[in-house]
Amino acid sequence: MNENDFDVVLRRHLKNLPEDAELPRDAPLKKFGLDSMQAVELLFDLEDELGVVLPDEMMTGDTFATAESLRHAVGTAADDSAVGTS
Repeated sequence: MNENDFDVVLRRHLKNLPEDAELPRDAPLKKFGLDSMQAVELLFDLEDELGVVLPDEMMTGDTFATAESLRHAVGTAADDSAVGTS
């Protein structure tokens, strides 16, 4: 997974994060405006643009709590996807 691509997709859904601000890895994404509806849109964008599918068991508030928790989930899904195709 390309970390820059992940950040670009995530930032589009954080309406309260200034464009030039650093994306804190451990800050609650809700603080930056990510609500449940935007989390669903974010999920679709991550799947479409990064080519990963998050399994149902990863669809939790903990997964979408911080940038780092979401990055970890997407990375795990990408790794699982790569293992399944090799």
